[in-house]
Amino acid sequence: MLLGLWQAIGFLAAAALVTIAPGPDNLMVLSLGAARGRRQGMVFGLGCALGCLSHTTLAALGISAAIAASPVAYAGLKLVGGLYLLWLGLQAMRSAGRLAAPGAPDRGANGGLASLFFKGLAANAVNPKVILFFLAFLPQFVDASHGAAGWQTAQLGVLFTLQAALIFSAIGYFAGWFGRLLDRRPHAATWLDRLAALVFMILGVKLIAQP
Repeated sequence: MLLGLWQAIGFLAAAALVTIAPGPDNLMVLSLGAARGRRQGMVFGLGCALGCLSHTTLAALGISAAIAASPVAYAGLKLVGGLYLLWLGLQAMRSAGRLAAPGAPDRGANGGLASLFFKGLAANAVNPKVILFFLAFLPQFVDASHGAAGWQTAQLGVLFTLQAALIFSAIGYFAGWFGRLLDRRPHAATWLDRLAALVFMILGVKLIAQP
């Protein structure tokens, strides 16, 4: 059974507010878009959004609840997610300034787009905080009178993913536009790369340290 019209509209309104609110995903998209360019920010944001499909699957199958109920599984996933964000930050720090060097490729070039997409996908998929969010958020919009709670949860997760893809793409686009303005200043690209790296590392440490 498909979601009801008002059920879907109410969910999309709430989902958009949640997605727009400052959080790890849009902060990563914003910083990376400003540092690397429009297409890079949009592609990374698309990866982050599609990572929500993994959480949708886990929630629909009830696996999210099992992870949340297991301190060992949750702690392990949190450690993996935090270390992955730290690794992304270190990678960004190592590349800081290379794209601004004379003769280097343009920041908007196509190179590395597939890599950025999968990095965004993984950054979202291994974040246990997002697992808990989906576990708490999606069921609030499931209509028990319609039955098939798992199927409703899956549809809600797909809707969430679609609106997140639009919003993250917009954030990446405008962040890239802002980054191009800063490119007119000497060494701006280097500092933008370092800022993006710092954001990833702070988020990684925060994820590991939080209970």
